[in-house]
Amino acid sequence: MAEPATATQAAAPAVPQLKDELDIVIPTIRNLDFLEMWRPFFQPYHLIIVQDGDPSKTIKVPDGFDYELYNRNDINRILGPKASCISFKDSACRCFGYMVSKKKYIFTIDDDCFVAKDPSGKAINALEQHIKNLLSPSTPFFFNTLYDPFRDGADFVRGYPFSLREGVPTAVSHGLWLNIPDYDAPTQLVKPLERNTRFVDAVLTIPKGTLFPMCGMNLAFDRELIGPAMYFGLMGDGQPIGRYDDMWAGWCTKVVCDHLGLGVKTGLPYIYHSKASNPFVNLRKEYKGIFWQEEIIPFFQQTVLPKDCTTVQKCYIELAKQVKEKLSKVDPYFDKLAEAMVTWIEAWDELNPTGSSVTNGKAK
Repeated sequence: MAEPATATQAAAPAVPQLKDELDIVIPTIRNLDFLEMWRPFFQPYHLIIVQDGDPSKTIKVPDGFDYELYNRNDINRILGPKASCISFKDSACRCFGYMVSKKKYIFTIDDDCFVAKDPSGKAINALEQHIKNLLSPSTPFFFNTLYDPFRDGADFVRGYPFSLREGVPTAVSHGLWLNIPDYDAPTQLVKPLERNTRFVDAVLTIPKGTLFPMCGMNLAFDRELIGPAMYFGLMGDGQPIGRYDDMWAGWCTKVVCDHLGLGVKTGLPYIYHSKASNPFVNLRKEYKGIFWQEEIIPFFQQTVLPKDCTTVQKCYIELAKQVKEKLSKVDPYFDKLAEAMVTWIEAWDELNPTGSSVTNGKAK
């Protein structure tokens, strides 16, 4: 069975990449002791901690980390009435960290994710691999059977069009998990003891026009290219659905990336997911979503964005409009969600005015 690496097995890189260009965003309700394991890899970077739940509770962070911490009172103070778009009592609150960051790149991780080991027993620097994924192009228009042609030891195979070999900018790097798989509640219930021990040494671009189930526990993205689309929706307290926050963000983000000619990669890096959540609690959260997704996914598969949607913000506002028009028949919740999507963009633009470090969602 796969085991997590220990802090002593994790060796810090000689020169941390993008040290001043990347923030690590962590949603939490508990003390962040798990950071000790990640110290060799995370300590050079700035952390944004989004505290969920009771704002009067004190969250302890190990010494030596550079961080800022926001609780619900801070979110309400900074966003005012627009704070209604940020979920409460749900890890979807992490997207507030994306909004207040001023860095080009974001890496987000859950506090039950530990350092994994590769088949040789070496501790995996997940952040380093995400950076490699983001800094190399994607190939969404034609599938390469050797997967990512920009990795060491790989290339474009015979028959791959030379006109497409330059690739496109990578907006999203989606990592995977050893030990506890990211299963929905029904699958958890029928496979309670299943663990993922398979380490697949591969990174691939998700083809244009193909959706995927995005998991937010081991995820990195280029905030300048796609940040405004990384809204994790309305989940948790007061909402009829949970555990679909990252799914919603993934569907929206993929549609926007396809429209703007940006890439999404999945595969490496792995983290060690240490704790299985309660399947009965999960079922209560997911129940409506399990039915709704059978209509939501065809909606996204059929969504076409107009040519004048040339920025992420314009794409997202158009998506919100289509959500309201076409998904409100599924449940009134989607009217509320569509309005929150617009509020999210308004709040994003207030905190990230044009001319700041964010490029308004255009590929450079």
